[in-house]
Amino acid sequence: MVGEDGGQRAARVFDALGPVYEKAFAHSDAHRRSLEWLLGRLAPGGRVLDVGSGTGRPTAETLVRAGHHVLGIDVSPVMVELAARQVPDAEFRCLDARELPLEESSLDAVCVYFSLLQLDRAQQSELIGRLARALRPGGSLALATVPLDVVGVDAVFMGQPVRVTSFAGEDLVDVVTGAGLTVLAEENVLFTPDHPEAVPEPHLFLHCGRQ
Repeated sequence: MVGEDGGQRAARVFDALGPVYEKAFAHSDAHRRSLEWLLGRLAPGGRVLDVGSGTGRPTAETLVRAGHHVLGIDVSPVMVELAARQVPDAEFRCLDARELPLEESSLDAVCVYFSLLQLDRAQQSELIGRLARALRPGGSLALATVPLDVVGVDAVFMGQPVRVTSFAGEDLVDVVTGAGLTVLAEENVLFTPDHPEAVPEPHLFLHCGRQ
């Protein structure tokens, strides 16, 4: 589509996928381990921002059940509607993360699970910097991506056309540390979504802290 940016493309793709996306990724043990890491660092009643919150499961649901306050944002109105219905104790907004006002040192944690891939590298780096500054000292950021050295590659994801930009793993670590965060742990896995058109894909989870 002429003039369509990464956020608009992502909205179109995930509007089409809807609950199929949740089913395809529901068996990700690495995602659940990442959430366990985050829960282990959060004090009771933490304020958490979930960037690219999807259907609300498992991220927002897990955090809310543990007693935390979650704001989930997503560019897909279909996903936001699903999330609000499935996780009514969290707050969800249909919003591009690049447009979200962020107060410095206002959040205890930020989750960014696979929500950067349709932004260009400059936009990804800028957003990570803004999210890092929004963390309070001692706050945590959990970030997951597909760690490939690619820029603007057209691909098919679960039957939907997508345009993907990403960083190789070591380059993403450089972006994160350049934003003032420390990588405390990382995990690399090969994951195959539960979908007939899915193929195995590398996943990188970075667990970071603001010192």
